[in-house]
Amino acid sequence: MSRRGPGSLTSRSSPTCSPPRIVGWNVASTLKADMLPLHASNMAAWAADGNLDGFVHHADHGSNYLAVVYTDRIEELGARPSTGTVGDSFDNAMAEAVNGLYKTELIRRRGPWRTVDQVELATLEYVWWWNNQRLHGELDMRTPAAVEADYYAGLDTPVGTPVSQAAR
Repeated sequence: MSRRGPGSLTSRSSPTCSPPRIVGWNVASTLKADMLPLHASNMAAWAADGNLDGFVHHADHGSNYLAVVYTDRIEELGARPSTGTVGDSFDNAMAEAVNGLYKTELIRRRGPWRTVDQVELATLEYVWWWNNQRLHGELDMRTPAAVEADYYAGLDTPVGTPVSQAAR
């Protein structure tokens, strides 16, 4: 959620592409670069034992995501920001899609929100649901957690391949 003004709340997530799992998120009452995007990135780094080599942090083109403190931290972690030039292949369409679903499925549906703590707790629940229970069409109606578990078990079939064809 991103709405500016006194008493406004802002939240951001750090989704991965395949599967689209949310690996870092933060809710704050400010858009400052040293708060919002850094906390989400640090959460993703913690989950990956500090190694984000090959990770692309999907974010929008807001000034807080272009700040030196943010871009330096992303580079330090071994990741790279998705914020290239507008319209290129590193544009932020996936981050915007995830943020749009978050706003539709949680923020607008369960609001109005009175405190940052309310949004933070609801976001924690939503991220768990997104990763572990929500069925994703682009994953053949599976969860990101199930796709990742299958991948690590060596049982993964390419997304979009019907199970009947995968066995041939």
